[in-house]
Amino acid sequence: MESPPVAPTSPDDSPSVTSRLLRNVAKAGPSRLGWLDALRGLAALVVVFDHSSYTFMADFRRELMPQFNTSRYGIMVFFLVSGYIIPASLERRGCVRTFWIGRIFRVYPLWAAVVTVLLAVNLLGIAEMRDFGQQSAATVAVAHVTMLQELLGTPNLLLVLWTLSYEMAFYLLVVALFTVRLHQRSATVAVILAVLAAVSVTAGAVMPASALSGMVGTGPLIAFASIAMVVAICCASARSPVLRVLGGALGGVLALVLAAFNGTVPLWEGLVILAVMFLGTAVYRAENGQSTWRYAAGTAVVVVACAMGSAYRYGDGDHFTRRGWIVAFLLAVLTFGAGLASRRRRIPRLLTGLGTISYSVYLVHPVLLAVIDSTIGRRRQDNLPLEVAFFIVLLPLCVLTYRFIEAPSQTWGRRLAHRVQPP
Repeated sequence: MESPPVAPTSPDDSPSVTSRLLRNVAKAGPSRLGWLDALRGLAALVVVFDHSSYTFMADFRRELMPQFNTSRYGIMVFFLVSGYIIPASLERRGCVRTFWIGRIFRVYPLWAAVVTVLLAVNLLGIAEMRDFGQQSAATVAVAHVTMLQELLGTPNLLLVLWTLSYEMAFYLLVVALFTVRLHQRSATVAVILAVLAAVSVTAGAVMPASALSGMVGTGPLIAFASIAMVVAICCASARSPVLRVLGGALGGVLALVLAAFNGTVPLWEGLVILAVMFLGTAVYRAENGQSTWRYAAGTAVVVVACAMGSAYRYGDGDHFTRRGWIVAFLLAVLTFGAGLASRRRRIPRLLTGLGTISYSVYLVHPVLLAVIDSTIGRRRQDNLPLEVAFFIVLLPLCVLTYRFIEAPSQTWGRRLAHRVQPP
């Protein structure tokens, strides 16, 4: 991977250069809610630290993870932000067709660029891709194009892509509720999902990872789910009210079944993830007068209690500690609450700039780490300067991917959405 054209000349100068780049991006970027951008920027940095600490801070990571699961903290903040903003995007447009166009042009171009770079560096022998076992290249490709690969029994090309599968499931559920005119019931949906999570773990409902794939086969499930997803999106985007309802319902059922019964995380956690996103939506509704703050607060109490109870009941495992998960979850909720409380304050442009490039930060950093691990190798001892240097290289690179991939593709998406917007 090429280094960014604007390279820091010295460690002392690097932070100022990066700060200027981020401020310029924030100034040039579209106007958005600053506090949400700040939260996304913070979440992205925490996730990057979680993954880069394997390479540069392994000893510190081993001490930290049982007490505070940094990965879960970052992604829960992301999910809360998505829950707040995604339904608002759909309802503001009032059109499923333009919503999907916006999502496709927002998510896929950078995703495709990152996957292409990963394949290239793998062919060049300077990074290693994950082993997909007996799955064919075509099966893996189709699963990833749907972005539901995590829920279709296919290992992710990049580990971070698993969260995009839950994002895609959430999109399908949001569209489903919108087409059947139940989108105002976000708080109810969040409570139901959270309670189901608690009930499932209390009842000892333990399912193997990718249970449906094991029952019907990965290939057939990918084929069925891919066709169902295309049909669901096309029908939900149709002009016919009947087709819209049928398409929305099909997509919603597909998302719920896959998230609940075919993920690699435990059943309860898959349900909690969806509940957390709908909690974000409930907060959005209270903020915009579509519901009451008391209702949103009650929803938060139920979701938090069920999530914590589920994690505690699930217990400790080889790659899971209840304390680490619960602390991360609580801090994520408190962080979102702090951001919400500061929503009317002026947010520093540096933080909004980080939020603007957060998607690039999230997708680009695993490729850079893969190259480092395969060429330089992981450090045997903690090395904080190298950890800091990784961020110094990463952030300007992400400014470039935002400016030359994300921003243009979002502009094209808005133009196309404007053309197909119904009168």
